[in-house]
Amino acid sequence: MKYKVNDKIDNVELYKINENGPEKVKFLNVIEDKTVLLIGVPGAFTPTCSEEHLPGYVQLLDDFLSKGIQKIIFISVNDPFVLEKWLDANNAKNIDFLSDYDHNFLEKSGFKIDLSVVGLGIRLSRFAMVIKNSVITHIFDENGAGLLNSKAEKVISEL
Repeated sequence: MKYKVNDKIDNVELYKINENGPEKVKFLNVIEDKTVLLIGVPGAFTPTCSEEHLPGYVQLLDDFLSKGIQKIIFISVNDPFVLEKWLDANNAKNIDFLSDYDHNFLEKSGFKIDLSVVGLGIRLSRFAMVIKNSVITHIFDENGAGLLNSKAEKVISEL
């Protein structure tokens, strides 16, 4: 079943890169006592994610912060090394990236899409959600890989 508004986020294990390499983190420790914008993408370096989805959040970062968002996090099933390079390639220094390479979040959240037909396998579907104190307050779900509801410009207009 897919997450919905007012659901509490599960405390799944994810990965991020720190100065010593990949680090396993508990999701609730990352977002604890914060208002977070979590953006799910099918894959780093894929055309829509790299050319349309991520750039909007990089450009509108200050606007999101002024609306009370304390942290923006992108999550993908890519490994943490790929996500770190994607961050660097897109000058997304003030956006965090988390790896769900083993599908912990994907399975708990229900945001799942099978892109095997294009060689990508099971991926996170595209979405954005606002999480406040570990509870979902807004969901912008694409119900797949499209980009209408979770685009930065759309999300900021509804906060």
